[in-house]
Amino acid sequence: MKMKKLCFVLAGIICFSTAALAQEQEEDTAPQKGFDPNRVFIGSSLNIGLSNRFFNLGLNPEVGYSFNNWLDAGVLVNINYFSQNGTVYKDKNFNYGGGGFLRIWPVNFLHLQIQPEYNRISSTRTYSDNSGTFKYKTGAASLLAGIGYGSREIGSRFSHFTIMIDLLQEMNSPYRDNYTGDPQPVFRGGFGIYLNSRRR
Repeated sequence: MKMKKLCFVLAGIICFSTAALAQEQEEDTAPQKGFDPNRVFIGSSLNIGLSNRFFNLGLNPEVGYSFNNWLDAGVLVNINYFSQNGTVYKDKNFNYGGGGFLRIWPVNFLHLQIQPEYNRISSTRTYSDNSGTFKYKTGAASLLAGIGYGSREIGSRFSHFTIMIDLLQEMNSPYRDNYTGDPQPVFRGGFGIYLNSRRR
C-alpha cells in the first residue's frame, strides 16, 4: 500500500514539474507545429544491477521522440539475464519484454526517468543439496523510476547514465531480490542519435 502511495506522489511530482517547465519555457521557444522528424531518436541502454547475491545484465534498444527541450518519450525492448545466489538454491533467469519511458530534463545535464514495463521470464532454479533442478516460466510488471546525468542535443545525439529502482512489489521482477523482495538498484548507461542527424 505504501508503494502505491509513493507511485501516486511520484506521478504527481512529475506532472507538476512538467506543467511548470512547460509554462516557463513557452515564452523562450516556439515549438514547431506537427510532427518534426528531426526530433525522432534511436538508441540503446546497457542495464547492470549488482549486489552481494544478485547480478543483472541487459540490453534495452529504444525509439523515442523529443517533444521539446525538456521532455522525451518513447518505447523500448528489454533483453536481460539475471542470477541470484542463496543458501538453499541458485536462480538463473532470462527475460524479455518491453514498455515505455518518460524522460524529463529539468536542466540540460540532469534528467528524471519513469519506465513502466512487462517482462516474460524463463527461470532455472538449482538446489544446493543436489536435490534437483526446477524450470519454470512466469511474468512480472515493473515500474522503474530514478534520476540520471547526461547530455542531449536535439537533432544530433544524446547520452545518459541513470540509476533507478523498481517501485512495484512484484516478487518475480528481475529488479528485485527473490528472497527478500527488496528492490535492487539498476544502473543504466545509454546513448543514441537523432534520425536526421547524419544528413546534416
